[in-house]
Amino acid sequence: MKLKLFQIDAFTDKIFSGNPACVVPMKSWPPDEVLLNIAKENAVAETAFFIDNGDSVHLRWFTPEIEMDLCGHATLATAHCLHTILNYPKNQIVFSSRSGELKVRIEDDWYHMDFPSRKPQPAQLPEIVSQSLNIQPNEVFKSRDYVLVYEHEKEIANIKVDQQILDQINLDPGGVIVTAKGTDCDFVSRYFTAQSSILEDPVTGSAHCSLTPFWSERLGKTTMNAKQLSERSGYIKCEDQGKRVIISGKAKTYSSGYIWLD
Repeated sequence: MKLKLFQIDAFTDKIFSGNPACVVPMKSWPPDEVLLNIAKENAVAETAFFIDNGDSVHLRWFTPEIEMDLCGHATLATAHCLHTILNYPKNQIVFSSRSGELKVRIEDDWYHMDFPSRKPQPAQLPEIVSQSLNIQPNEVFKSRDYVLVYEHEKEIANIKVDQQILDQINLDPGGVIVTAKGTDCDFVSRYFTAQSSILEDPVTGSAHCSLTPFWSERLGKTTMNAKQLSERSGYIKCEDQGKRVIISGKAKTYSSGYIWLD
């Protein structure tokens, strides 16, 4: 079996930044073990597999360890692949997924993703997570992910996570978001995943399903600009629409090729 493979940097307008995702178009679904092995071989945070059914596109996301329920940057990468490489004829793509129907509107070189809102609620931080952090948060919230709120952007940049300690807890499919108000944007964040081959995700679209309603309420505004302070860095536009959020970004194609399966 010969499959096309594209690697795309999401939430950026230049290569070697943003969050890399692999995108694999499919005609039919092989066993999940095959999809997981492809994701392991690709060795990026997420590999997106999709089948174009005409009216909608069936989309699935795999890390090197598990299938995910939602992934923002790989959804953006898939939309970019369909639009710029595979000549998808519409300016709106409807994805069917484990998180329901996801719409992506394409406008100029921006991809506007309509995702579910996951407003975090006050929570207690597990002791293991606390022990793994060199700087303790001011506030703790939780939705799918833990959302740890800090006073200053500088603290977010300086946070270090002890992976050996963090890996003692299983947060599947969630992770740990650290966030603060930004100095040249509305808010900043970073994202860490326990028991993962990639500890820090460079730019995490799905985390903004929680960050958008949180900062919208705290800042008193519905549209915001955000930055993820990973080494690769990335930029996200966010809009709070109540039960939904609009997460927007750009993307750049890095490579294309083929997978050969025996």
